[in-house]
Amino acid sequence: MKIGLANDHRAYNVKEELKSLLDDYEIIDYGCFSNDMVDYPKYAITLATAVVNKDVDLGIVMCGTGIGVSIAANKVKKIRCAKIDNIDEARSAKEHNNANVLAFSAQSHTAKEIKEMIDIFINSTFNINPRYKMRIEQVEKYEETNEY
Repeated sequence: MKIGLANDHRAYNVKEELKSLLDDYEIIDYGCFSNDMVDYPKYAITLATAVVNKDVDLGIVMCGTGIGVSIAANKVKKIRCAKIDNIDEARSAKEHNNANVLAFSAQSHTAKEIKEMIDIFINSTFNINPRYKMRIEQVEKYEETNEY
């Protein structure tokens, strides 16, 4: 599995540590590449675009709170970015929403905790319950037609 990572300056250190914990996966780092202040939309949108283009199988975005990067990533059509705070949300993000990007708070979680949530997500399976499938299809239809 190929995982893309993107972050802002507040999440740089956590991302660097997380990369060493994700050694079972091929990692593509979309930046940022230092603690110098940056604007997160550039990195989150670049990563989300890579997910849509199938350059990576899963995207992980991080900033101080995880909120800004999740909002930015979700502006890219066909992205279902879920901000994750615990293992139950990680599981549901896959089972109910088939998310393709996960967003994390670098100020609230350690790299080890984030890795655990990523593993739960990856090892879960999308539940093809008609109700969940229908909801995803409604979002996708809205992206194309502005109607659901």
